[in-house]
Amino acid sequence: MFQDRIEISSPGGLPSGISEQEYLYGQVSKLRNPILGNVFFRLRLIERFGTGVLRIRDAYGGSERQPQFRVFENSILVILPLSSEEMDLSDDERRVYRELVGRSLQTSELTERTGFGRTKVQEILEKLVKKGYASVSGRGRGTRYAATR
Repeated sequence: MFQDRIEISSPGGLPSGISEQEYLYGQVSKLRNPILGNVFFRLRLIERFGTGVLRIRDAYGGSERQPQFRVFENSILVILPLSSEEMDLSDDERRVYRELVGRSLQTSELTERTGFGRTKVQEILEKLVKKGYASVSGRGRGTRYAATR
């Protein structure tokens, strides 16, 4: 637990045969341990199999800060932001910030995703970095931005 978020790390990665997209959008469910899943179901600790990610996403539906799911070869990291902190962002800053959550993007990619001009995107990114909502990595054409909260 952190002051602004909860991080949950699950060792083992995705079950074989499940893609990251299927995992993130609940298209396919496959228990890693069916015996343990059945025990939890009978104890009424879980409602259904394979609904956790969708329920997390739904719970954060209208929130500015969205959960992040980072899928690695041998583990999955879920980052759940605490919603008690209000973000001091304009509507345009929120729009750019939302695109950065869970991603590392270049200015050109943000221009495409938001429909804003390059200069406007650069100004917004500078503000987000200054306010501590975004970080910068790389230099020149390789410069990328990511959400920090």
